[in-house]
Amino acid sequence: MKYSDFVAAVNSGQIKQVTIDGLNINGEKTNGSQFETVRPQVEDTELMPSLNKQNVVVEGTAPQRQGILMQLLIASFPVLLIILLFMFFMRNMGGGAGGKNGPMSFGKSKAKMLSEDQIKVNFSDVAGCDEAKQEVVEIVDFLKDPAKFKRLGATIPRGVLMVGPPGTGKTLLAKAIAGEAKVPFFSISGSDFVEMFVGVGASRVRDMFEQAKRHAPCIIFIDEIDAVGRHRGSGTGGGHDEREQTLNQMLVEMDGFEGNEGVIVIAATNRVDVLDKALLRPGRFDRQVMVGLPDIRGREQILNVHLKKLPSVTGVDMKVLARGTPGFSGAQLANLVNEAALFAARRNKNTVDMHDFEDAKDKIYMGPERKSMVLREEERRATAYHEAGHAIVAEILPGTDPVHKVTIMPRGWALGVTWQLPEQDQISHYKDKMLNEIAILFGGRIAEEVFIQQQSTGASNDFERATKMARAMVTKYGMSDKMGVMVYEDENQNGFFGNVGSRTISEATQQLVDEEVRRILDEQYKVARNILEGNKDIAHAMVKALMEWETIDRDQIRDIMEGREPQPPKVYVAENPVAAFEPPKDGPSTPPPLPAMN
Repeated sequence: MKYSDFVAAVNSGQIKQVTIDGLNINGEKTNGSQFETVRPQVEDTELMPSLNKQNVVVEGTAPQRQGILMQLLIASFPVLLIILLFMFFMRNMGGGAGGKNGPMSFGKSKAKMLSEDQIKVNFSDVAGCDEAKQEVVEIVDFLKDPAKFKRLGATIPRGVLMVGPPGTGKTLLAKAIAGEAKVPFFSISGSDFVEMFVGVGASRVRDMFEQAKRHAPCIIFIDEIDAVGRHRGSGTGGGHDEREQTLNQMLVEMDGFEGNEGVIVIAATNRVDVLDKALLRPGRFDRQVMVGLPDIRGREQILNVHLKKLPSVTGVDMKVLARGTPGFSGAQLANLVNEAALFAARRNKNTVDMHDFEDAKDKIYMGPERKSMVLREEERRATAYHEAGHAIVAEILPGTDPVHKVTIMPRGWALGVTWQLPEQDQISHYKDKMLNEIAILFGGRIAEEVFIQQQSTGASNDFERATKMARAMVTKYGMSDKMGVMVYEDENQNGFFGNVGSRTISEATQQLVDEEVRRILDEQYKVARNILEGNKDIAHAMVKALMEWETIDRDQIRDIMEGREPQPPKVYVAENPVAAFEPPKDGPSTPPPLPAMN
C-alpha cells in the first residue's frame, strides 16, 4: 500500500501491529489483513507518536552485521583495483619494470641485434666501392681468425668510421662485414641514445657494450654518429649536457680502463668535420674508410647487382646507363632500377627494356611529367625559346657538357628543362667551364628578350645559380685576378646564434667583392647574347621542333645545330606485351591494371 494510505490508516486506528525493517514497513490491520509499504528517505518524526497514540504494537529488526573479512575486502577493493590496472598496463608496455619498454627501461640499449644466421648480406652484394671493401677485409679476417694477428702482436682496429655522402652503401657495407665474418650484428642510430632524462644516454651506452661483450666477437654499428659525437663545448644544445655525457661514456667504453676484446665498433656519418677529436683518435676510431660516390665502373657494377633481381630484362646496356648517371649514389641507382620496373608494369610489358630505363632516368633527373597542366600557346612558345636559348649556348661554347635532352613538357616545378649530361665523371671544376656555365644559365632570359621581347619570372632560378657560382669563384676558389687567392667567406662559422653578426671582411672589401661578381655576370651575359643573336635560324628551328614534339633528344639536337631537318622521335614498341584486359563472361570482373604511360 502507499505510505500516505498507511499513515491515514494509523491515524484512523486501522493498524494493529507493524514491523519496521529500515525503510520497509509491514504488519497487520485490525481486520486481520496483511500489508507492506516503503517509508520515504526523509525523516518522519510524527510516525512513532501516531503509532503509540493508537496503541499499535511496534517491532523492529536488528541490522545484519558483516564479517571482519568482508569489511576488509570492501575497504581494500579500490586499492586492489588500482594495483591490478597498473600491473595490466605495465605488462602491455613490456612486461613490467624491467621489460623492453617498461618504465624502468629508459637506460636499456635500443640496439637491434641480428644473429649470424639472420644476416644474408655479404661482399658480393656490395659493389662500386672496391677500395672501401679492401679496407675492411682485415676486420673480417680478424673476426674469423684472431690468432693470426695476435701471433705477431698485431691488434685489429677498435673502430672503423665510414665517411661518405648519403646512399653510398655505408650501412650495407657494415652488414656485409658481419655477414662475411658470421658474427652477431648490433645496429643503432646515434639519435637513439639521447632522451629527455639526464643520464639515459650514458646508461644506454653502458648497456649496449655489456650486451656486445656477452656476444663477443661481434660488431656494433652506429648510424649517423654525428648526432651524439659532435664537438663538446660548442655552445649548441641550450646548456643541456646530456649529449656530452653520452659521448664521454662512449669514449670510455671504446678505449678506457676496461678493454672490449672482440667488440668492433663501426660508425657511419657524412659530417666527419663536426665529430669530436677524442672520438677520432687511434684506439677508438682507428681507421676512416671513405665511401664516396661510385665512378662509371662502380655504377655499372651496382646496376649489375640490382638488375639481377629483375625477372626479365631485354636490351639494357649497363655501360650506357652507367655513363648517363653521373653523380648517382648506390641508393639512387637502386631507385632507378625500381622506377624502370614500375614503368614496364604500367605499360603491361613482360620485360624491362632500355625505354623504361630512359623514362625512369628522366623522371629522376627532371621530375615527373605533368601532362594534366595545360599551357597557353604563347606560354609554350615562350618556354620553347627559353629552353632553346640554354641549349644553343651550351652547344656552341667550347668545353661544356653536351645537351642530352630538351623538353617543354612541365616536369616537377619547371615548365621546361634543358638537360646536359657529362661525357665522363668530373672531379675538378675549371674556371673556363664555370664561366661558360654562367653564360648557359643566362641563355634562357636572353632568348626571351631577343625573340619575344619579353622578360618572365622563369629565369629567377637561373640568376640565383649564376650569382652563387660567380660569388664562389671570387670568394672561395680564388678565380678573380682583382681579389686574388684569398677566401673571403668562412663556411664553417658556427655558434649558438648561427652566422648572425659573423662578418669576416670589411664593408670596403665586401663592395669590391660585389663589383667583381657583377663584372663576371655582365661579361657572361654579353657572351650569351652574342651567341643567340648570331644563331637566330637555329633557335627558330629548335623552337619549331619543340612545339611539334615537346621533347627532343641528343640526335635531334645535333641535326638542328648542323642545319639539318631533325628526325622524328623514336617510337618504342614493347616486346612481348601482356594481353589486354578482357572481363570474364561469367562472374564479377576484376579491375584492369594501371593505364599505360606514353
